[in-house]
Parts: sequence; structure tokens; C-alpha cells
Amino acid sequence: MKRLIPYRRIVVLIFLPALVLMTNAGCDPERGASDQPNIIYVLADDLGYGDLSCYGQKRFQTPHIDRLASEGMRFTRHYSGSTVCAPSRCVLMTGMHTGHSEIRGNRGLETEGQYPLSDSALTVAALLQEQGYKTGAIGKWGLGGPGSTGDPLNQGFDYFFGYNCQREAHFYYPTHLWRNNEKYLIPENENGNKEVYSQDLFIKEALQFIREHKDRPFFLYFPVTIPHAELAIQEQDLEPFKGRYPETPYPGAHYGAQETPFAAFAAMVSRLDKDVGKISALLKELGIDKNTVVIFSSDNGPHTEGGHSPEFFNSNGSLRGVKRDLYEGGIRAPMIARWPGRIEAGTVSNHVSAFWDFLPTALEMAGGELNYPTDGISFLPTLLGETQQEHEYLYWEFHERGGKKALLKGDWKAVQLNIHSDPNGPLELYKLADDPGEDQNLAEMHPDRVTEFRTLMEKARTNSEIFKFTGQTYKGK
Repeated sequence: MKRLIPYRRIVVLIFLPALVLMTNAGCDPERGASDQPNIIYVLADDLGYGDLSCYGQKRFQTPHIDRLASEGMRFTRHYSGSTVCAPSRCVLMTGMHTGHSEIRGNRGLETEGQYPLSDSALTVAALLQEQGYKTGAIGKWGLGGPGSTGDPLNQGFDYFFGYNCQREAHFYYPTHLWRNNEKYLIPENENGNKEVYSQDLFIKEALQFIREHKDRPFFLYFPVTIPHAELAIQEQDLEPFKGRYPETPYPGAHYGAQETPFAAFAAMVSRLDKDVGKISALLKELGIDKNTVVIFSSDNGPHTEGGHSPEFFNSNGSLRGVKRDLYEGGIRAPMIARWPGRIEAGTVSNHVSAFWDFLPTALEMAGGELNYPTDGISFLPTLLGETQQEHEYLYWEFHERGGKKALLKGDWKAVQLNIHSDPNGPLELYKLADDPGEDQNLAEMHPDRVTEFRTLMEKARTNSEIFKFTGQTYKGK
């Protein structure tokens, strides 16, 4: 958001160092303030609103993630930052929705990596660093290639391991990953061999990061690739699901062939669930469970690639739309938060929240004060059972598939399609309280509300020189 860049630089250079002095004065520099919780954010990739058994999944179970919900809070009206990977993650990291964020689409570069965050961007990781946290990102990045301004090491992370480029992350047996600024070669996967599964490396690294930093506050961002795109899973994880579903083999194209795609999808989500269980077990083993907030969510709605069938698994929870849609199925995400002794166990919240709320929430958890322009509102009061400030509205824009916008205000939601060809085209209008599946377009019955939403859509955004609604030439990948 260009008009904010000068102010954001002032915030970094002037406000935050003073803020650290005020909030951490007299604290043990190794541990930080005694009430600073560790923060672990687990981000699934293309996991739909209905893909967890605690959200209604019937064809397989996710007991470890369900336990997070039973011991914490499950959100029913949480929304992702976008409907595809890179912009959604940009929103999560920067606290700016896609009307203001620097990255609003999956724009790949010819070299390894995606269009980068600028050096003036300020991320939740950088803010937590200023509060004394050690920060690590393990998994998939997608916000700037190695050595660029968007490299995670240039965006507030002390440590990074994983796929820097989300194109590389389409596949689970890579020939290389990145550890900080060095290529981590995996010769066992050369020449089409499939010996080293990337998720094995990710969970090993995540558990090690937790062990290494157990004595001081840490922020672990754990954006795994499961269950994105290629339906690939190790045989020992696949075997329990074989024969349980009617299968049509996926022949393979961009993604690898899979004889049992339904079983593979269920096995992949089950594998993710087991790894969440490993994190939970380690926190208890180390005695830091009660001082650690664990948040679980997904970057957008369910995909349809690689032989996956959202219809068969009810992956969107009977909501309309999937990944790349701005209907509810494309952007409503599961979210679970667990913080023993602080979040009441077994609670369910219908508070309307979104990815851009995470930055102010994490900073408030850390004891910091938000002196930074953001579209987010901390949902910490909801977590603690206190009075919660609500959003006036939520806004999304998406620059692929003809260009789309959506705006949610109260029970009402507007969606606009085909903006590249018709910027002033019609708005669809839905009342979600009565029609959560967005089946009945009420625009003709409520012209005044349509006018209001059109005005809010223009108010909610600033122009981007890179991500435009007209004259756009790039293709998302």
C-alpha cells in the first residue's frame, strides 16, 4: 500500500525500539516477559472448511486436531486472506487485506520464487522479534525468492527451512529445499526417485526448533504443504485407507499419477493430523504446554487438482465454491486456537475474523502495542472470553479468473465477477444468515444495499501498480 510506506518505515525505526524498551525493561533477555506465550501457527495448504472431523468430516478422522478444538476454541466464521496461496500468506504475515496488501495474486518469477514483499513491508515475525521472540518459518514460503527483499530472513525470521518457491512446493519429493540462504540438496530424490518426503523433514525441523527455543519466547510459523495439489503420500500412511473409497485412478499430468486419489487425500490429512499431535506431545514433554498458544488454520478453500474431489469429501463443508472462488467455500477457513488456562476448553466462537487479524492478535499476546497501520483487529478478547471489537466489514480481491471482489458486512455478502472485462459489472448479493450456501442472489430486491456495498468495495482498496484489474498480463501459477 504505497501511501503507507514512509510511515511504516518510521514505525520500524522509531516506535518499535522504544516500544521494546518499555515492554521488556527489567526482563530476563533470554526468556523475555514471563507472561509472553510461545506462538505456534500451523497453516495447512488447500485444506477445506469441511476437511476436519471437528468441522463435520465423515470419511476420515482427525483426532489430534479435534483435541486442539476440544481443549481450546473452534471458530466457525474465520476467513483466509485470499483464495490462493501467495496473497493469503501475505495477508497473514502483514495484517493487510488484499485491498491494501503488496501481494494480491500468485505472480511467479522466471527465477525461483514469487513476487517479493518489499523491504518496507513489516511482518508479524519482525514485530515479534522486536518483542524478544526467536522466529522460525518451516514449510512453504512463497513471498519472495532466495536473497530477495521478500526472503523470509529479510522479513523478520531468524530461521527458515523449506520450499522458498511455491511452484517447487507442488511436489512432495523435491531435489532441494532451502535452509536459510543455502540450498539443502536431497540427492535421494534425483532422477525421479522418491526417497525423502518433504513433510518428514518439516516436522523434524519444527520439533527441533521448539526444543532449541523452549527457554525463551518463540514464534514458529509452520506452513506445511499438505494436502495441496499432488496427492502423494508414503505407503505406510496410505495403506490404512486403501479399499475404503470408490476410486478412479488419476493418470497424472502436471502432478504425479495416483492410483488411489481418495485414499491418498485422506491419508495426507491424517498425516498432517499426526504431526500436529507430535507438536502437542512435545510441548507437554518440555513443560511449556501451558505457555504456548497453538493456532491451526488453512490458507484457502479446497483444491480440485491431482484427482481430489471436494464433492466426495464435502471438503467445503457444503459451502459454495472452492479454491479460486470468493464464495464462502473458497475463503472460509477452519481455525482452532488452544492456550491452556487462558482459552476456555471446548468453546465455539462465531466471531467474524480473518487472516489480517493475526498480526495484531500476536502482538497483543506478546505484550506489544500496535503502532502500525493494519486492517486487522486483535481477536485476543474473543480467545479470553472478553468483549470483542467487531469489523465494520471484510474485503477481498482476486486478480485471476477474470478478476473478482467480495465484501462481507454483518449477515450480508456481495460478490463481483469478471472485473477485468467489466469493472462496473453487476454485484451478487447474499444474506448468509439465511443462505450460507449463497444460492439465492438478492441483488435485485435490495438495490440500496448493492449501492452501499459497491461504495465500500471502492473505499476498501488502493490501486496496485503490479496487481491491476485492467490491462493485467501475468498469469497466476
